[in-house]
Amino acid sequence: MGILFQITDAHKSYGDQVLLDGADATISDNTKVGFVGRNGAGKSTLLRVLLGEEELDSGEVVRHPSLRLGYLRQHDPFLPGETAIEYLMRDSGQPDWRCGEVAGQFELKGAYLGGPVAKLSGGWQTRLKLAALLLHEPNLLMLDEPTNFLDLRTQILLEHFLRDFREACLIVSHDRAFLNATCTHTLGLSRGKLTSFPGKVDAYLEFVRENRERDERANAAIMAKRRHLEDFIARNKARAATAGLAQSKAKALEKLETVEVIGDEPTAHIRAPRVEPRKGIVLRCRDLSIGYPERVIASDTQLELDHGSRAAVVGDNGQGKTTFLRTICDSLKPLAGEVKWGHGCKIGVYAQHVYTSLPERDTVLDYLQSKGKGRKIQEILEVAGALLFRGSHTEKPISVLSGGERARLVLAGLLLGDYNVLILDEPGNHLDVDTVEALVEALKEYQGTVIFTSHDRHFTKQVATCMVEVRDGRVALYPGKYDDYVYRVNKEIEAGEREAAAERVKLPPAVLKARSAPKAARRGPDDIRSEMEALERTIAQLDEKRHALDAKLSEPADADELQRLCDELAEVADAHDAAEQKWLKLQGELEAAG
Repeated sequence: MGILFQITDAHKSYGDQVLLDGADATISDNTKVGFVGRNGAGKSTLLRVLLGEEELDSGEVVRHPSLRLGYLRQHDPFLPGETAIEYLMRDSGQPDWRCGEVAGQFELKGAYLGGPVAKLSGGWQTRLKLAALLLHEPNLLMLDEPTNFLDLRTQILLEHFLRDFREACLIVSHDRAFLNATCTHTLGLSRGKLTSFPGKVDAYLEFVRENRERDERANAAIMAKRRHLEDFIARNKARAATAGLAQSKAKALEKLETVEVIGDEPTAHIRAPRVEPRKGIVLRCRDLSIGYPERVIASDTQLELDHGSRAAVVGDNGQGKTTFLRTICDSLKPLAGEVKWGHGCKIGVYAQHVYTSLPERDTVLDYLQSKGKGRKIQEILEVAGALLFRGSHTEKPISVLSGGERARLVLAGLLLGDYNVLILDEPGNHLDVDTVEALVEALKEYQGTVIFTSHDRHFTKQVATCMVEVRDGRVALYPGKYDDYVYRVNKEIEAGEREAAAERVKLPPAVLKARSAPKAARRGPDDIRSEMEALERTIAQLDEKRHALDAKLSEPADADELQRLCDELAEVADAHDAAEQKWLKLQGELEAAG
């Protein structure tokens, strides 16, 4: 196999924080690699280095001359008012039929393809960006947390795409089920070192655990021997008859060295709130309708959950999972019917609308102490550390925390409380693999009730004891297990893929031949003119956007806003230059075609 990337003796630091410390790795063609490591370990930094957006302090990254890199970015590359098909044609330079064909692999058809991108949900926009990547025909895809906020159906579509993708992938994800389904190799980043493992992520984590336990056993044996030698030396060094032997033992003691235990900080241990178990009905919904004044999301809901349930709320994005959670925790009023909680329920909520309204002037420790009244400071610091607030990070004011840090802080506050009902909306999105696993164990031991949504299949399968499905305007208990639900969704997607394949077979032979012909052979003057017209529209839109940004830069703004506007203007200028260069190239092709 050819090597696409080779990283040799890579060093990278930010101040006192060492991210890469003599790291080495290779990425070969046709290999699908899952990239794992603790939050803050340096995974995103390494991706930026591979993309050429950052430089190493020292070391070398060698790229193969034929490397064609496709990177799924987190920011949105869409223009105002742009439709999905217009974006794909602009981004790839491919004709509309080819864009539609690739988009169809992600179920982007009809109104989804011809309508404005701005009206698509985050999951559908991710599908659109993936289709755009594929149209560039990369031989290495780099995906950074691709499953965040994707529903199960979109995750499975992405898995099917990656399963059939014949080139290399490097995927950063904390979702073990997704990595196990898509990647055959694992790359781990820990304490600045990269470990290449020729197996799936579960086997890699077991390998790391076994090595850690072996090293810990070896260290325990060495420490026991050290104590034995120290005791012998103390008892015999003063006696003339045994002084020589004591000196010999002292030399042996000097040679005893413990091994460094592989891995980051000790594995997080999370304790769920300690509550008294209860029996009976915890939640009853009668004739419940949920949604908004202008739109009903689901109606006629009859639902009962028992105390001690761990209920996973499942369904496609846009069906109303979050609307249901907001309604039962009273941040959104029902349109009709009632939501009734059992006597003595104390409800803790983890959701975006909660962690965006924290007390800005408090420090992390102030907030956690207010939530953990009666808890010892050591307990509070243990929970803070488990959620990645260690040392000086506990003194950070909330006003400077990122969105991910705020989310973890709210979760830490819930775990320090005495809530007997937890409502959790995507609790694992900002946590690494080890911390997710610790949260799984805490929720399994929790004696209260948990109602949650999660796109992490491993998390859901481990935690859920029952499921509430939101689908087609209904909210109801799902009769099967989580594996049954995943199987059903998979079968629905496979049926759609078979139908699409059958439609392709029905196409006239001339069309099939044209679609399978090399691109150079099927580009006629009309195709080139169509692309040039699309580029002209794009250039005009970019001009408008550049003028709007210039106007904003002349208005008063703080330093952060000015920096954001400057960055956005630079991106627009780059896109404008690239579009003009492509237009000039097409003009040359058109002249050559006569």
